[in-house]
Amino acid sequence: MQGFKKFILRGNVLDLAVAFVMGAAFTAVITSLVEDLLTPLVAAIFGKQDFSALTFTINHSIFRYGAFINALISFVLIAAALYFFVVAPINAYNDHKRRRAGLPAADEPLTEVELLTQMRDLMAADRGGQL
Repeated sequence: MQGFKKFILRGNVLDLAVAFVMGAAFTAVITSLVEDLLTPLVAAIFGKQDFSALTFTINHSIFRYGAFINALISFVLIAAALYFFVVAPINAYNDHKRRRAGLPAADEPLTEVELLTQMRDLMAADRGGQL
């Protein structure tokens, strides 16, 4: 029992549990954004909110390609919402922090001299610190 208690109270297990709960809550927010705001916008533009009735038949087999279109639209809208409302703002914030600290932003490429200096230092470290 003591080992189980130690395992459960380790930091990374608790962090994982918190992340799981936050992920579930965030899923509800993103789902609502897509279903309640973005999907009606798509419906207003294309004239249809639900494509699930679209089918075709070959040899008595029904292909429900409309359901696939619905799933594809949901996936693209969820991915876009996550990117524009989570990933892009976090990247911008991190770049702002790096610039304030005097470091280049993450998307700024190294100059040729900086890259060669890093390569030299890595090779020197492999040889025990000798240049």
